[in-house]
Amino acid sequence: MNICPITYEPCGNKKYSENGLKLLSRGLTHLEDFPYTQEEQLREVAARASKLSIQGVQPKLSAKLKVKEGGFEIADRGGEYILKPQSNIYPQLPENEDLTMRLAEEIDLEIPLHGLIYSKDQKLTYFIKRFDRYGKGKKYAVEDFAQLAGKSRDTKYDYSMEKVAGIIETYCTFPAIENIKLFKLTIFNFLTGNEDQHLKNFSLITKDNKVMFSPFYDLINTTIALPNPVEKIALPLKGKKNKLNRNVLIEYWGKERLGLNEQIINQSLNSIAEKFESWHDLINISFLSKEMKEKYIALLDERRKVIW
Repeated sequence: MNICPITYEPCGNKKYSENGLKLLSRGLTHLEDFPYTQEEQLREVAARASKLSIQGVQPKLSAKLKVKEGGFEIADRGGEYILKPQSNIYPQLPENEDLTMRLAEEIDLEIPLHGLIYSKDQKLTYFIKRFDRYGKGKKYAVEDFAQLAGKSRDTKYDYSMEKVAGIIETYCTFPAIENIKLFKLTIFNFLTGNEDQHLKNFSLITKDNKVMFSPFYDLINTTIALPNPVEKIALPLKGKKNKLNRNVLIEYWGKERLGLNEQIINQSLNSIAEKFESWHDLINISFLSKEMKEKYIALLDERRKVIW
């Protein structure tokens, strides 16, 4: 019995479930393998590096979904999806990112459409739909926090979480609402070992004349991906990148700096705590290896004790 890499539901002897295909497009009846091996994808990334504005640490390709042909194709311009192939340096990044994004969805953090697709060599490639596109060729105004802070790719770690909150207070239409999202995201990143939430991994979007957090992206358990992780957070909180505890995360960050009251904090924490069982279930049916699943669950259980 196969598991659909888009919905994680059983799909018999097929590679994708009907629901998974419909998420991509209501008119999609089948999905061909992405016609590149991992190594071919990496070569395409290198060849297009100067043309694309989405390059970061992970290799990325811009792509369009061709519904009639039933497959993705690389697109230098006008791509509606970003594809991330397997890395030769860090193991199982596509499976890791897809799972971590699903865990975020479980606690109602806003996440774009995403999933995994099979490539020509049967390795999995991660896809995510661009949230800055709508209609035919229209774009929402989106700025990442590095742009807003006047930082570059080289200085995207030269900031603090307190200053991130300051950006929200300066630019967002309803900062109190966005502060709740930021608190929940911070707790989520701590629990799931995401130690790479730098300035370019936060963005603001303008929709319906309101400035707010964009859907969240690039959520990944870097702790289990890195051979020797040394930090627990990318941007320091109360001057710390390690030794984060309940006092720092809840009392200082949630209450003092973000100004959240006891009720809001408890609602946020409860909404996470009640999903731990389903998180375990998702990890166990995910496409990670058995060893990686065990590491993920062990980290979650360890970090959970810090908060509760």
